[in-house]
Amino acid sequence: MDESTILEMKDIKKSFDNLDVLKGISLSVKRGEVIAVIGPSGSGKSTLLRCATLLEKIDSGSLLYMGYTAAYTGEDGEAVYASKQELKKIRGYFGLVFQNFNLFPHYTVMKNITDAPISVRKRGKKETYAKARELLCKMGLEDKENYYPYQLSGGQQQRVSIVRALAMEPQILFFDEPTSALDPELTGEVLKVIRKLAEEHMTMVIVTHEMEFARAVADRVIFMDGGVIVEQGEPEQVFGNPNEERTKQFLSRYSER
Repeated sequence: MDESTILEMKDIKKSFDNLDVLKGISLSVKRGEVIAVIGPSGSGKSTLLRCATLLEKIDSGSLLYMGYTAAYTGEDGEAVYASKQELKKIRGYFGLVFQNFNLFPHYTVMKNITDAPISVRKRGKKETYAKARELLCKMGLEDKENYYPYQLSGGQQQRVSIVRALAMEPQILFFDEPTSALDPELTGEVLKVIRKLAEEHMTMVIVTHEMEFARAVADRVIFMDGGVIVEQGEPEQVFGNPNEERTKQFLSRYSER
C-alpha cells in the first residue's frame, strides 16, 4: 500500500440473511481523490459505505486505512477485526455525512460540532470553537451557532453535519446520498459545498444519485449493481462512453428524466 493511498478495500463480502449484498468488492482511494459511487437502489452502495466506516461488519475481505489494518480474513475464512484501541485510532481517519443529518436535536449547532473534538479527541475548547466558527463561516452559517437543528432548513442542517465531520479533521470524508432528504432548491446549496471541498482536494467518497454532479465533481466514477462493481473510470468515459451494457441501461434511464 503506497503512502498516497488512504483507504484500501480488498474482496469485501457482506450478506444479510443469506442475501449476498457485497460480492467481493475491491476499492482503493488515494489522497485528494473524489470518487462518486452510482447505481440502482439495492446495488450495495450504502452497505459498501457502512462497511468502510465500520458501521457494518464485513464477512470477509480486508480493510485498511493509512496502512493500518482494520479487518482481514482469518484462517477460518471469516473477518477478524483489529483491537478496540486500534479501531478507535482508525475511526479518527474518516468522517461520515448521513442522508438524514443525524444531528443531536437538543444540542445547539455549536455543541453539535464541538462535542466530539472536545470529548473524544480531547482538544482544547478555545481552538475547537475557533475552528468550528471558521468552518461555519465557510459554509455561510456564521450566524447560526446558537440555533438548534429544528430552527434550520434541511440544507442548513446538512451543512452543519458536514462541518461536524470536518471539525474532526478526517483524512477522508464519506457521503451517503447527502441530498436525498432535501428538496431540489436545498440540494443545490449542499452540492455547492461538496464541490468547494473537491476544489480544495478533500478526499471524498460520495454515494449519490445526482448524475450531473457526479460527472462534474468526481475524479473517478464507480457504477455498482447487484453487489459488484460493474464499471469504473473517469467521469467522461463512464457517462459519455460506457463499456458495459448494464451501465448504458442505467444511465439511459437517467437521461430520459
